[in-house]
Amino acid sequence: MEGLKVASRYAQSLIELADEKQVTDAVLKDMEYLLATTNDNRDFHVFLNSPLINADKKNNVFDKLFGEFQEISKKFIHLLTKNKREMILPIIAEEFVAKLNVIRGIVPMTLTSAVKLDETVKATILERLNKSIKGSIELTEKVDESLIGGFVVRMGDTRIDASIAHQLNEMKQRLIR
Repeated sequence: MEGLKVASRYAQSLIELADEKQVTDAVLKDMEYLLATTNDNRDFHVFLNSPLINADKKNNVFDKLFGEFQEISKKFIHLLTKNKREMILPIIAEEFVAKLNVIRGIVPMTLTSAVKLDETVKATILERLNKSIKGSIELTEKVDESLIGGFVVRMGDTRIDASIAHQLNEMKQRLIR
């Protein structure tokens, strides 16, 4: 919990600095790339958490991996390493993206279906969801055949499960009672 509070403060500071320097969109891309790197690479996660690798070596690796980043992003990562906070870098990046989405009125949404949805079905779902939220939807689509049919929508802590697998499971639970 403490790590999340610290990460949130660092993320807010980075947003304010990026906004001041008018490079918020570029820093957002940096943080999204950093998140993708940490999510896709377990070795990188181990590297971040390793107490055996000193700050200079970590900064050299960061410079090679993130050489195209904005100067603010690079200096920010170096500051975290200096303060021995590099292990919360992925959490800071997540917080940065989440806070910026709130500021910009963007609602991240994941739409998971049993098969790839055609555009008219997707448009109908989005139209109905747009009526119930404030802001614009940033859609991520996934296919999960285990749903059998239907779809599941996730927006933050909200989950709408309109899948056949869910309905069959509920029916099973009622029959067992």
